[in-house]
Amino acid sequence: MVKGTLIITENLHKVYRMGEVEVRVLRGVSLKIEEGEFVAVMGPSGAGKSTFMNILGCLDYPTSGNYMFDGQKVAALNINQLAEIRNRKIGFVFQNFNLLPRMSAVENVELPLIYGGVSRRERKERALKMLWAMGLKGRENNTPSKLSGGEQQRVAIARAIVNQPILILADEPTGNLDSVSAAEVMAIFQRLNSQGITIILVTHEADIAQYARRRLLFRDGKVVEDTAEITVGTSALGGHVPLPEEG
Repeated sequence: MVKGTLIITENLHKVYRMGEVEVRVLRGVSLKIEEGEFVAVMGPSGAGKSTFMNILGCLDYPTSGNYMFDGQKVAALNINQLAEIRNRKIGFVFQNFNLLPRMSAVENVELPLIYGGVSRRERKERALKMLWAMGLKGRENNTPSKLSGGEQQRVAIARAIVNQPILILADEPTGNLDSVSAAEVMAIFQRLNSQGITIILVTHEADIAQYARRRLLFRDGKVVEDTAEITVGTSALGGHVPLPEEG
């Protein structure tokens, strides 16, 4: 399979207006991210990391500049097209897991498939397969309150990949986890990346950033450092994460 450029940003600016005050959050971000990259986005609070991620996830628009995702100019897409991209091409993982508290693990993983119109039987089969791949066999019917933080994040990752996305955006995915659970989660991200999924994650933790192959350092709304390094860390769970299409 020939890989290409997945993300192109050209001179992205983002300005928020608070009354008569302008807050410049992004100040001319231009970069390319290739298919299959594993990128860590770092920087102090207020550097523009989350705003940048929201734009990449088609959750926000830049004030000026261009964003191309998978060959499409995002600014030219309508609301339905953007929703389709978010549902089918991008998986989101958050620090606080964002699981629905009254739904079981398997029901949480099924949610993107419901929005995609997948039949009930196929939804459950695919959701269970993802949970088992995350090492959660026997925990499928537990609600989030009956799962540890690490287990909740693995449910969230299963939900993020159940629609076979080409990109995972993870915002501080280990921020609420102990060191063992954090290592397990990062091992899962490494395995998914080895299978071709592009991963971009925001983190404040240098040891977590070391799992990525490339690091972007933001400061004052600009990328001030762009480095590639050898990955470290080993898979705590081991093996291959079977994506839905693999029988």
